[in-house]
Amino acid sequence: MDKPWLNSYPPGMPAEIDTGKYNSVVDIFTESTQKFANSPAMHNMGKSIDYAELDRLTQYFAAYIQQKTNLKKGDRIAIMMPNLLQYPVAVFGALRAGLTVVNTNPLYTDRELQHQLKDSGAKAIVVVEMFAQTLSDVIEHTDVETVITTRVADMLDFPKSMLVNFVIKYVKKMVPAFNLPQAVSFKDVLAQGASLPPAKVVDLTLDDIAFLQYTGGTTGVSKGAMLSHGNMVSNIEQAYTWITNDGKVKEGDEIIITALPLYHIFALTANCLTYMRLGAKNILITNPRDMPGFVKELNKHNFTAITGVNTLFNALMNTPGFAETNFSHLRLVLGGGMAVQKAVADRWKNITGLPLIEAYGLTETSPAACMNPTTLEEYNGSIGLPISGTDASVRDENNNALGVGEAGELCIRGPQVMVGYWNRPEETAKTIDSDGWLHTGDVAEMDENGYFRIVDRLKDMILVSGFNVYPNEIEGVLATHDGILEAGAIGIPDDHSGEVVKVVIVKSDPALTEADVKAHCKEHLTGYKRPKVVQFVDELPKTNVGKILRRELREL
Repeated sequence: MDKPWLNSYPPGMPAEIDTGKYNSVVDIFTESTQKFANSPAMHNMGKSIDYAELDRLTQYFAAYIQQKTNLKKGDRIAIMMPNLLQYPVAVFGALRAGLTVVNTNPLYTDRELQHQLKDSGAKAIVVVEMFAQTLSDVIEHTDVETVITTRVADMLDFPKSMLVNFVIKYVKKMVPAFNLPQAVSFKDVLAQGASLPPAKVVDLTLDDIAFLQYTGGTTGVSKGAMLSHGNMVSNIEQAYTWITNDGKVKEGDEIIITALPLYHIFALTANCLTYMRLGAKNILITNPRDMPGFVKELNKHNFTAITGVNTLFNALMNTPGFAETNFSHLRLVLGGGMAVQKAVADRWKNITGLPLIEAYGLTETSPAACMNPTTLEEYNGSIGLPISGTDASVRDENNNALGVGEAGELCIRGPQVMVGYWNRPEETAKTIDSDGWLHTGDVAEMDENGYFRIVDRLKDMILVSGFNVYPNEIEGVLATHDGILEAGAIGIPDDHSGEVVKVVIVKSDPALTEADVKAHCKEHLTGYKRPKVVQFVDELPKTNVGKILRRELREL
């Protein structure tokens, strides 16, 4: 096929990558912990651990898993926590033990958590105590046997660890009561693991599943994208190749700010894995919503890279003190997860002196698929070029390739494309065709230089601050309310988060109020999925077969 984007590649950028350099994510991790042993690896809440210590702690975790539980290679372990030092220890420890990691949003409701644990067949979970009540409410309906709990400050030094944990639990009262008698503490796991024989090296291949990364679907049911070690290794190499090509980003010389949650595929691959490959110091931001605290933390580090979504960059720039931050070491700013707005990109460049480089990806592509060259000097409104080893094609409804400037569905093919959806062969077949093209559901066009632009969305998915929200899931929750006859959910533009959820409802109970609807959604949906706008109508616009016409809902 014709690949005009190759002509736009920066000098020295390879068209392909070596996908056979490593056998697993663990191989990359092991190489980095040996190569950068004495360099700081992770930093959080004032505490840093170096690569040698990260190696040691993950060994302890893996030894405990192998010798003190019934877990075996391929079993799933859910990890439910914000950005804390415990996260990389648990993830790399689990991978070393041969497990498949199921990244889990700690803000999930009972319903959402139960579905994910049950669907994945997770037999173990690592959960922060602040969110353990949700687990205790649903655990009897899941296959989870091994429960490891941790407190926010467990990996900080004494006495700070004791003080922070005390304040969270007894002063701020942020730890609801929970009942998990089988739970073992994270600290005990590491202590026991330290006294056990070293963990056995598990024979992992590129075909083994590293992560089950859950994403929504047109069915309204969250699906687990099977991301193999091969998918992840390929995407790490693709991202590494792309960002180091111009010589500015260097191994052993990087400090990256990680404000997006590591359970999200963007931060997982870009920040946690690719920058680990670089031997970087990773600054984990536990609560990026505390913008003054976030800016204060930025001023403590000579950071060289930051990733985020449009809303995060916008919020930072509107926080007092951000403009006075020292940006002299900054080399790379990467935006993804949702469209970067020109106004935000232009203002960012004015304040920091560095362009905001837009990238594009999906959970199903591990996630990076397209990226602008890091040599870009100004915002160009495109999602960039297909990265090394990646093919992209714009196709019509009959799966025929379209030409330059023609709008159609963006399709991606490459070694980072998922194996498929966990236990959902029919959904997989709808998404990946017989030629290996992943159909993204995004409408795009390609210019004569091989740059792609997203112009619309085929699917009804709503994108709230980079998180996928699926209307069918919202509608399914609304349908359980006795006062609602029927409902439709759509996304509407929002200056802060790109889009927010709006629901249009036909009442069965005339007394139903907007407050009733929002209270019901609060019980069953995590924050970003909850409707911000509620509209009541006498009837919903539908097709002759009864399908809700979302396009007409948007026109109401």
